[in-house]
Amino acid sequence: MRPLKVIYISRVGLALLAAAISTEVTVLFGERGINTFLNGVTIALLIYLITYYVFKAKYRTQVEKQSKIMTMGIGIYFFTWLVIWLLLYTVIQGPVA
Repeated sequence: MRPLKVIYISRVGLALLAAAISTEVTVLFGERGINTFLNGVTIALLIYLITYYVFKAKYRTQVEKQSKIMTMGIGIYFFTWLVIWLLLYTVIQGPVA
């Protein structure tokens, strides 16, 4: 499999993991409102940045444009994270009314 395809598919799986971790952290802190969302986004960004450096170290010589390592899968990562995070948070906490 080509390196950029591996990165793309990995980002989808990592988004699922990031959403689960974000949900767990926000439920443990018991916050509601904007702080809940900001905590979740911070965790998602942190996981994305950590994996960027891992992918960069692993695929540096196999990818022509180094910027593709950062941008490959960024849209699907955050869209998947948002959808899964909202679903998990709603199931665990219930609707915010």
